[in-house]
Amino acid sequence: MKNLVILHEGNAKPTHDNHLIIQLIQHLNLDIQSIDFYPMGRKSNFFKLGSDPYLLLKSGVENKQIQKILFIIDADYVENDIKYGGYENTENKLNQIIKELGFEKISDIFIMCDPILKTGYLESFILSTIPEAQRKCIEDFLNCSEFKSKENHKAILNQIYKIAYPQSPYDFKHSHFDELKEKLRLLFENKGGH
Repeated sequence: MKNLVILHEGNAKPTHDNHLIIQLIQHLNLDIQSIDFYPMGRKSNFFKLGSDPYLLLKSGVENKQIQKILFIIDADYVENDIKYGGYENTENKLNQIIKELGFEKISDIFIMCDPILKTGYLESFILSTIPEAQRKCIEDFLNCSEFKSKENHKAILNQIYKIAYPQSPYDFKHSHFDELKEKLRLLFENKGGH
């Protein structure tokens, strides 16, 4: 068990969520080998106290093996989930869970969304970091494509982004990455001793 943990949506195989985080950690020259990634599956699993990742983490925290935890979760939309959707609901409910787990002193949260609108998910965050003309082009395509499913929308947005930006898929210099970069740096700060 490593002493730094990142919990994220999705599963253990490479996903869009953990791919971005891994690339950003490497971009910041941080030691990726000192992190354990805990896939939480669906967003709703973040709000289940008895979930397997939380049981493992609780043991690691109590044994002082785990020093810091970063929760990375999508904001989504209130219209789709009145209980957990939207930035504020996500933040409030996750802080409540962190408190109930007893992780408040060692935890931080980053909520993936369009940082201006405070809604959406990873793909909304990425879309917010590209130039306005390209963003409008992608949004226009998605609007006229008539893809109704959120999962289709997210998958298509990821494919368009990969095709459009094959050489440098993320603009880590964009100011929208600043908060996430800071949270990752803080995760690594003072690691090694309690």
